[in-house]
Amino acid sequence: MIWFKDYKLDYLQGARSGHMARHIGIEFTEIGPDFLKARMPVDERTTQPFGILHGGASCVLSETLGSVASWMTIDPEKFRAVGLEINANHIRAVTKGWVSGTCTPLHTGRRTQVWQTDITEEATGKRVCISRLT
Repeated sequence: MIWFKDYKLDYLQGARSGHMARHIGIEFTEIGPDFLKARMPVDERTTQPFGILHGGASCVLSETLGSVASWMTIDPEKFRAVGLEINANHIRAVTKGWVSGTCTPLHTGRRTQVWQTDITEEATGKRVCISRLT
């Protein structure tokens, strides 16, 4: 397991999911030995004027997952984890339902970390976006 301590989902839902994540409905769903998962609704909060999932909302899901996962690997009494750079490839449109993100580490160094988030449509399992956060 890569986490600094044994975090529980209810803790993440309360203490770590405030502000933007709560505003757009992000819910943490699973903590694995080396991954973190969350889901986000595709609704009026997360779509663009054409009625499809906003690319910025996908970036918020990726940033939320990557930042929280990074924070979970460090001593929170001594350090903070914040995003330095994010990129995203938007692969297909989604108009309703939920998308899920699975975040895994590509690199966890002493000063920087790189996390990849694979976002899929829950109903079909099809990839919607792939994103990388440093």
